[in-house]
Amino acid sequence: MTFALPRGTSIKPALDWLRSRGWRAFPFQRRSWQAYLDGHDLLIHSATGSGKTLAAWMGPVIESLAYQKRPQPLSAIWVTPLRALATDTTQALQEIIVQLRSPWQLQSRTGDTSSHLKKKQLTRLPQALVTTPESLTILQTYPEFLTACSNLQVVIVDEWHELLGTKRGVLLELALSRLRTLSPELRTIGLSATLGNLEQALDVLVGTAAKRPRTIIHGLSKKRLWIRSVLPESVERFPWAGHLGTRLASKVCEAIDQAKSTLVFTNTRNQTELWYQELLKTRPDYAGQIALHHGSLDTDVRTWVEQSLRDEKLKAVVCTSSLDLGVDFTVVEQVVQVGSPKGIARLLQRAGRSGHQPKAASQLLFVPTNVLELIELSAARKMLRRGILEHREPERLPLDLLTQHLVTRGIAQPYKRDEILRELRSTYTFADLTDVQLEGCIQFAKNGGHCLERYDEFRRLEEDSNGQLQITSPKTIQRHRASIGTIVAESSISVRYLKGAKLGSVEEMFISRLLPGDKFLFAGKLLELVALHHSIAWVRRAIGTPNAVPRWMGGRIPLSSQLSQGIRERIEDASNNIFEGKEMRAVRPVLQLQQQWSHLPAQNELLIEQVHTREGYQLYVYPFEGRLVHEGLAAIVAYRLSKSRKITFSLAANDYGFLLHSRIDPMVSEAQVCSCFRLEGLLEDILAGLNATEMAKRQFREIARIAGLIHVGFPGEQRSSRHLQASSDLIYDVFTNYDPENLLLNQAKQEVLRRQLEWDRLQKTMTRIASHPIIWRTPKRPTPLGFALLVDRLRERVSSETLAERVRAMQMQLENAARSLAT
Repeated sequence: MTFALPRGTSIKPALDWLRSRGWRAFPFQRRSWQAYLDGHDLLIHSATGSGKTLAAWMGPVIESLAYQKRPQPLSAIWVTPLRALATDTTQALQEIIVQLRSPWQLQSRTGDTSSHLKKKQLTRLPQALVTTPESLTILQTYPEFLTACSNLQVVIVDEWHELLGTKRGVLLELALSRLRTLSPELRTIGLSATLGNLEQALDVLVGTAAKRPRTIIHGLSKKRLWIRSVLPESVERFPWAGHLGTRLASKVCEAIDQAKSTLVFTNTRNQTELWYQELLKTRPDYAGQIALHHGSLDTDVRTWVEQSLRDEKLKAVVCTSSLDLGVDFTVVEQVVQVGSPKGIARLLQRAGRSGHQPKAASQLLFVPTNVLELIELSAARKMLRRGILEHREPERLPLDLLTQHLVTRGIAQPYKRDEILRELRSTYTFADLTDVQLEGCIQFAKNGGHCLERYDEFRRLEEDSNGQLQITSPKTIQRHRASIGTIVAESSISVRYLKGAKLGSVEEMFISRLLPGDKFLFAGKLLELVALHHSIAWVRRAIGTPNAVPRWMGGRIPLSSQLSQGIRERIEDASNNIFEGKEMRAVRPVLQLQQQWSHLPAQNELLIEQVHTREGYQLYVYPFEGRLVHEGLAAIVAYRLSKSRKITFSLAANDYGFLLHSRIDPMVSEAQVCSCFRLEGLLEDILAGLNATEMAKRQFREIARIAGLIHVGFPGEQRSSRHLQASSDLIYDVFTNYDPENLLLNQAKQEVLRRQLEWDRLQKTMTRIASHPIIWRTPKRPTPLGFALLVDRLRERVSSETLAERVRAMQMQLENAARSLAT
């Protein structure tokens, strides 16, 4: 299909403008403009800071210049994943409009836009709108907006890799399917910098019903990138997680002094606060010259930091992923990454925040928080040279979001089943939607399903005698608009004694994994979980030792499967005495001692170590598959071993392996442990080994919130977390008892497997282990690879003030043993 543009239309206006500024278009930009003018859907994949914005926006601008008339209202929509980026994006697009004297009027609309401007926009929509997936969905509940959509020529989706594989991405898919119904000639452009599955990403973006040509434009995939590491002056042969980073603060300060401006990335908000204080402690003169930036800070504070960075008033900003995407800070000369980013694409994305200009080089300084993270950086380098990036697997059939969409869809206009089914099946995510699934979601939207139909609060979607579905209640419309979206905040669980005294609260993710009888440390006390009821963890004082490892959401990002593969390759290199690059040479003493005391596994081997110490009996297993997979594996192995003998294991897991610890001799043989990795009965055993019911109940809260079965309240009057949890738990119990095949209930169980346990990856890991040889070793003491797992157990039993001292004593004992053996 080719658009009927005026004869002679070309990209010449864009080339003339660039030439007037002393610039020259990259080939991928020229190809993008021409493909757009030829009527193609596009996915532009190019390195961060290489000119993707220009490649996407110039096509519509050239087209409007060719017609020599003002575009119609709402001719273009630019979707950004973060509302914080809307202002920056609007400024960048507006500059192009002004420079080319194009007749476009451009505005932004996000959750930060004033209510006055929102009302004004509905009566007089701009020619181009910068918005987010949530705001775009809310706009589709207004008839005025839908009327203007007949003019829509193009939707541009920025940072598509961040939305793909998430429910926010599905929310956008559904919005796009509606826009394509209203404007059949609509073209779609996606922008991405770090994706491995480009063909699939384009399929998801344009849907299954698109008939126009589609093109992937490959841009500058190999932008100049300089990565260097801060190496510790001495390498501990028994490393443990997290302790090393701030010791290197002085070297980070030296790097900051050598650049005009620096972004210091950490992986968590707590680390951001810690590093900001550490830099000020190291260099008090930095006061007023550095700032911090993360998602929990007020919008005005974040805006001030961003503008101060642009105005060259700050030497450095310590930040999380809040500055990971899209924001164009040309002044930033280097990036510091504290700790392993755990993914190849994330490393590349963050490095691209520096040198954010087409011809500039990106510079990244890596600061390990554990010397073993140097292996991860080396593995990432190797994968980057091979052009390997992580895939983003699309979501399939999230029925909670479909239920929300059915209500959204019925606010502005009525619809019939066959109409909405065609629209839904035009999306990648709902291409396989069945009539039964659609009807089930319609019933949820109408009255909450047969279990809840007697309650008025669940009645939203109305059906008339002609089978048309719509919403007419003003209260329902107002309530639904306030609930649109997929972002659900993490909730906490209250911890109380059986007699009622409250100890505090912990995150749901931790407590939902515990079974009654499990012991854990909290508030300086050893507690036994008695019951988890109505979002309260009822406990009593206990004696003995803890047998559960606490986990907090966001604390640790698991390794990607591609980076895991790279690490296994680097470990195998080390087993063959190959240490490529200064990072691997720096960690050489650690790996050589591991080889001497135990073994360095090849890619096709699984190493298992059985160690007996004064602390008890330990079983270390090293699949190198990431923390989430290892937590699932640990639960499976512990459960299967405990079936043959009554025994209690405490578990610890990190990205390299997992540890089973018992106070008494488990008396297991190599053959028994090896048999625990069988695929037969895997699902049943992992659900039995973990508190699957509580995990599913927790996941159901998110699903119930998105589906509209519970309401968070209007802005400024949100309901308490405890109230929402109780409401969700009650609905979960009703469905479990009276509708066990409920679609949303089944979705919760599937999401537990897929998200919390990485089920697909877990199965692949088990298959890999089952087909490879297992190397069994019985070292006399914990080895370098196992030391970090041992420290994770110590965190349960010693305070943070004494942990470092205790670990140091253990390190000295092991170092002395290593020196004695060497002599």
